[in-house]
Amino acid sequence: MAADPTPNPHATAEEVQAAFADPKLANVLYHDWEAGTYDEKWSISYDERCIDYATGRFRAIAGEEGWPYETAMELGSGTGFFLLNLMQGGVIKKGSVTDLSPGMVEVALRNARALGLDVDGRVADAERLPYDDNTFDLVVGHAVLHHIPDLPTAFAEVRRVLKPGGRFVFAGEPTRIGDRYARKLGQATWWLTTNLTKLSPLSSWRRPQEELDESSRAAALEAVVDLHTFDPTELETIARSAGLTQVHAATEELAAALFGWPVRTFEAAVPREKLGFGWAMFAFRTWQRLTWLDEKVLRNLFPRELFYNVMITGHKPG
Repeated sequence: MAADPTPNPHATAEEVQAAFADPKLANVLYHDWEAGTYDEKWSISYDERCIDYATGRFRAIAGEEGWPYETAMELGSGTGFFLLNLMQGGVIKKGSVTDLSPGMVEVALRNARALGLDVDGRVADAERLPYDDNTFDLVVGHAVLHHIPDLPTAFAEVRRVLKPGGRFVFAGEPTRIGDRYARKLGQATWWLTTNLTKLSPLSSWRRPQEELDESSRAAALEAVVDLHTFDPTELETIARSAGLTQVHAATEELAAALFGWPVRTFEAAVPREKLGFGWAMFAFRTWQRLTWLDEKVLRNLFPRELFYNVMITGHKPG
């Protein structure tokens, strides 16, 4: 078997330009670029906070039947956030991480070693997975489907590598309507913050210009790697068309998303040392309360298409 490619966190201008016409190359360059700082950027951790979040998402769409799954593969694992926290939460015994980005696979395996988890990994295209038929009891992914050019082929690959009766769970995917308002909120927050911090009394809150330029370049590639938004019913149809059964999608985060996107954008626009632990706890606790509001109240009042995140699960016929 050929060795996996090595990470390339310093893409040339020519490579970046070529990536605008090649979404898979864009995904590799963007995520290799982000791999070393990705956990910090998105406040990802491998402690009780994110264990509860990951297992909560899994439980919300798939319940607790089948825990622990003997073998699981994460599709588009990034730094391993979903799989590693599900393993720590007792959902999975042995895991495999896969990602198109060598940098992300490298960081995910490093995170797994630091946590003492039984995990292997491969650089892999979701449309051509390097695993035999009927390999895994569970396939999971978080915020990955919207990066994959050919979703029907990817779902067919998920079906192929699952054992008969095996389950898939994908979470953290943007809905069509949710992505629209999230992007508008993010753009408005970025413009307001970067312009206000040009004022003399607030200049200490402005990130160095080279860091702002770097963020802007990353955002430009991000527009290339984010390929899809989803209507929950259409996503269910894609999964069923691949031969998967018992398919069900659910959505979450409305008030939480309206709060969370401006907060995350603000955090990216100011020096991290200005915020501190107090801010982090305020943001997290507020998000928790709004998530409760979404689940207990707003879910019963608004159609699922209005919420920001869509989750989906189903089985390979057994």
